[in-house]
Amino acid sequence: MDHFPLKPNPKRIQQDIETMATFVDRTKPGWTRRPFTTWYEQGRNWLRQQMLACGMEVEIDAAANLIGRIAGSESNLPPIMIGSHTDTVTGGGRFDGIVGVLAGLEIVRRIKETGTLLRHPLEIVDFTAEEPSEFGISTIGSRGMVNNLTEEMLARQDMTGLSLRDAIKMAGGDPERLAARARKKGEVALYLELHIEQGPVLEQTHNQLGVVTGIVGIHRYRVVVEGKANHAGTTPMDMRFDALTGASQLILELEAICREPHVEPVVGTVGKLHVEPNAANVIPGSVMFELEVRSLDTGLLEQIMRRFQKRAAEIGKSRTLNISIDSLSKSEAIRVDETIRQVIAEACQNTAKTAYLPSGAGHDANQLAKIAPIGMIFVPSKDGRSHCSEEWTDYADVARGVEALARAVMSFDQQL
Repeated sequence: MDHFPLKPNPKRIQQDIETMATFVDRTKPGWTRRPFTTWYEQGRNWLRQQMLACGMEVEIDAAANLIGRIAGSESNLPPIMIGSHTDTVTGGGRFDGIVGVLAGLEIVRRIKETGTLLRHPLEIVDFTAEEPSEFGISTIGSRGMVNNLTEEMLARQDMTGLSLRDAIKMAGGDPERLAARARKKGEVALYLELHIEQGPVLEQTHNQLGVVTGIVGIHRYRVVVEGKANHAGTTPMDMRFDALTGASQLILELEAICREPHVEPVVGTVGKLHVEPNAANVIPGSVMFELEVRSLDTGLLEQIMRRFQKRAAEIGKSRTLNISIDSLSKSEAIRVDETIRQVIAEACQNTAKTAYLPSGAGHDANQLAKIAPIGMIFVPSKDGRSHCSEEWTDYADVARGVEALARAVMSFDQQL
C-alpha cells in the first residue's frame, strides 16, 4: 500500500473504545448505554472533551446531536460530515456505532497533528438515540437533523410518562426549533459513516473492508390484540378469546410471508412482546407486540404489510379478537450512488482487501440521505455477532476502517 499521511494511531483508537466502554449501566448485561440516561450523558461529556482537546468547535443542535467541527480553507463550501452513534441496545457491545464516531475523532486528530488543511469544513457527529428507543422510534437525532421528527413522534411517551420532546430537552436539544435549525439539501456536501458489518460476510470471505452498496428500509409497527381475560381452569377451549394464541398466530403469519421467495431479500422480526395480565392461571386478555420488516425494496415492504394486515383481520374475525396495527416509524431504503461507491472503493482497496455488500441494518445514513449523498464502509464482525455482549471487531480492523475513511475524506474533499 502507498504511504498515507493520515494513517491512524491504532493504540489510541483502542484506548478510546475501551474508555467509552466504561460509561455503561452496570445493572444491565453487556455494555449497555441507553440514550437519555446518566451513562449516555457521561460518555458524551467525555467525547465532548476529546473534541475540544483537538481544537474542534463543539455544539449541541436542536435534536441534541453532539457536533464537533473544524474549518476548511474555503468557507463557502458545505461541510463533509462523518457520523454515527454512541448509544447501545440493552446488552449490546462495544463497537456498534461507537467505532464510527471515534473514527471521525481520530481523523481530526491526525489532520491537526499533520497540519493537513481540507477545503471543506469537517463535522463529526454523535447522533442522538440511533437504536430503537423507549419511545418506539430509532434514529432520533438524525431524523431531527433533517426535520423528520413529527409532532406525533415528539409527543410519544416512554413507560415512565416522559415524552420524547422532554427527553430531547433534557439532553440539551431544542425541539421547538427543530424545523428552523434543520439541515437542508445542499447544506451538507457528503455524509460518510464507518460501521461494523453486524454480519458474517466480510469475515467468511476473508475481506477486511466492505463498500456498502445500499441500506435496507425498516418499517416498524405496534400490534395490539384484545381478547377477554378469564379463568384458565374453568373456561373450555372452545369458549376462549385468547389474545396470546391469536398474537402467536399473527407472528407465525409474518414469518411465513417473509420466508416466501421475493424479488429482493426481506426479513421480518417480532422481538418485543407484552402480555396482560401475564399470569399462569389466567387466559391472556391483551397482547402488545412490535414488529419490523426490512428490505432494499420499499414497495415490497408495503406489499408484505398489506398482506399481513389482511391476515390479521381474518384471524381477528375467526377468533373474535380486536386487532389494531399502528405504524411506529419508517426509514426508507437507499442505494448508494455509483460515483460515491467508486471513490470509497478506491480508498478501501488502497488500504486492505475489499468487498461490496449491502447493509441489512439501518443507520443514521438512511436519514441523512434525504439531504445529501451518503457513503458507508464496513469492518468485519467476529462470527457475525452484534447487538450482544459477544460483539467484537479486531482493533486492527477498526484502524484499517479509519484509514480507509480518511482516504475517502481526502479524495472527496478534492472532488466535491
